[in-house]
Amino acid sequence: MLEPNEALARILAAVPPPGREEVALDEAAGRVAAEALAAPLDLPSFDNSAVDGYALHAADARAACPGAPARLRLCERRPAGAGPAREVPAEACARLFTGWPVPPGADAVVMQEDTRVAPEEPGTVLVLQPVKPGENVRWRGEDVKRGARVVEAGERLTAGRIGLLAAMGCARVLVGRRPVAGLLATGSELREPGQPLGPGQIYESNRPALAALVHGAGAVPRRFPLVADTLDATRSALAEALAQCDAVVSSGGVSIGEPDFIKDALAELGGSLEFWRVAMRPGRPFVFGRWREKLLFGLPGNPVSAVVAFLLLVRPALLRWQGAGEIDLPAHPGVLAEPLANHGAYPHFLRVRVDAAGQVYSTGLQASHALGSLAAANGLVQVPPHTTLPRSSTVSVRRWF
Repeated sequence: MLEPNEALARILAAVPPPGREEVALDEAAGRVAAEALAAPLDLPSFDNSAVDGYALHAADARAACPGAPARLRLCERRPAGAGPAREVPAEACARLFTGWPVPPGADAVVMQEDTRVAPEEPGTVLVLQPVKPGENVRWRGEDVKRGARVVEAGERLTAGRIGLLAAMGCARVLVGRRPVAGLLATGSELREPGQPLGPGQIYESNRPALAALVHGAGAVPRRFPLVADTLDATRSALAEALAQCDAVVSSGGVSIGEPDFIKDALAELGGSLEFWRVAMRPGRPFVFGRWREKLLFGLPGNPVSAVVAFLLLVRPALLRWQGAGEIDLPAHPGVLAEPLANHGAYPHFLRVRVDAAGQVYSTGLQASHALGSLAAANGLVQVPPHTTLPRSSTVSVRRWF
């Protein structure tokens, strides 16, 4: 039986090199950059005003105050994008608004709130507060210099990065190709949500949950019909999914019971079983196999086991498939609001809820079938075998949202 880290290392070693494709920037959210990108221009691309007000020579208003305002002649008022402005001479000012270019000659902008127009002289602006050089000016290139790296290969394209690329005029971007992950669920007792239930039947919940997780990892989920507990049905469904997808993520049929056919079906299709079982709870009966260039991730049927095994062993592989540099769940420290205990012989990944203050709570029943505690959780805490972590302990919380 493999330790979780060893199992993940073997999975990642089998992931093929990422393919690449070009997409429109509007379609790039969550994708992985396939190349480093440098800024083609300065941001801002010109000196501009950070406020509504007046551009001026700071020296003309360095001693201004309400009792002795600086009196400046209003020399220009031009709308944004109207072309080059005239130079602002000494003892004059130019009207402008947030984002407008600072005209030549001016080295500061005074806020409108710190001025008033002389009622008897509409062309004169009274500056009521002292002004320093550079005040309220956004200088060309102060945010990003032309030629600076703004995105590295392997970084996911977040809203902030997409906004930055758009501001630089980037319309298309080269990204890692998204693998298609086929989702299978085995079990003769399973029914689709919305169908009537007979005695001993249950609604299938793994494929919807896993589809959301696959999508969150940047890959493309493809759901296949439910699979009855027979070798023929399992082999046929697995063959179809492997033929159509880059990887297959199945749930159920991976243990040692009579209706567990995933391993046998893979063998009959000519695939290879790379390993079976991982020393962790939940998720110990985990299958990893290969069929030609395709990969099979066989998850347990219990819903909590399926989700936890996916987060720890499948999600990193799907991200690496796209060329992502960061593939682990994001983690941060938290403080236990109550003890967490593991009385078993394997590391236990307990479902927890972290509040805004960083307090960590168990979400309740930690059994592998307990969807209620899974739904209430936003993180996992790994508790070593035969260990109780006391209240107020600082722990590392792995977050999946």
